[in-house]
Amino acid sequence: MNSRYKGRLAAGLAVVALQFLLAGTASAHHPEIAAVAVCDANNDLVIEYTATAWVPVNTNNIIAKRTNPDIAILVNGSEVDSGAFVNPTFSFSGSVAAPTGTSAAVTARADGTWGNGFPGGQSQSVTVTYPTEPCTGPSLGRFTGGGRQLRLSDGLKVTRGLTIHCDLLLSNNLEVNWATGNKFHMEEHLVTTACTDDPNIIQNPPPAPLDTLVGVGTGRFNNKPGYTIEFTLVDAGEPGGNDQMAIKIYEAANPSNVVLDLPLQQLNNGNLQAHYDQPHKNNP
Repeated sequence: MNSRYKGRLAAGLAVVALQFLLAGTASAHHPEIAAVAVCDANNDLVIEYTATAWVPVNTNNIIAKRTNPDIAILVNGSEVDSGAFVNPTFSFSGSVAAPTGTSAAVTARADGTWGNGFPGGQSQSVTVTYPTEPCTGPSLGRFTGGGRQLRLSDGLKVTRGLTIHCDLLLSNNLEVNWATGNKFHMEEHLVTTACTDDPNIIQNPPPAPLDTLVGVGTGRFNNKPGYTIEFTLVDAGEPGGNDQMAIKIYEAANPSNVVLDLPLQQLNNGNLQAHYDQPHKNNP
């Protein structure tokens, strides 16, 4: 091999090595993005995101490569937030309001220079699909219904009728009857301790923002005041055979004096029905 050919070969290999090095350096600098659309505490649809710097674990000077002082977050192409990749986590998270539609493109873009001097400009995007159910607070729901249960432990028959609102703004009613001639009438619904929508419970139809309500009230037992009722309502779909209710009634001044204790169990007949709270016009 003559010296001229060797020189050309060496030069060619040097160019290839340089191109490979540059390509490798470029690929070693980019942001990653993960995002999801959720309903926040105010029942607004938001996009929660986490942006993270990425470099191969076998590169030199990893910390320097991962730092970047200016990472832009874009939703559908518009910048909505920014942050920095800094030691030790090289990531940051945030939340932004979701734009209208059924999905959104969320992007992390490196606008700043990387810690080892490599220029920015790299980006990564993900598509976030919105939940199909609206962000309607369960406080806008209510329960109606009635029916009968047989207590599993002894066959005691318990019947009830009710209208209960989560937000307590409208009148509530709950009447319970059981053998032998016992009755309870709720006079004041003190508090709803939880109105929730369990994704594992299908309560449709009709659509409603909740399937479970847990509450506490006071009332009269056999026309005698001073009794408390704790109750749980579960609407598990139609025609009501899988609906459940729990009831505990006791003397407020002496909680150990329990006059009725019905554990959570299925109705034997009747129906419990969750609704949007129609008087507030919140049905979407």
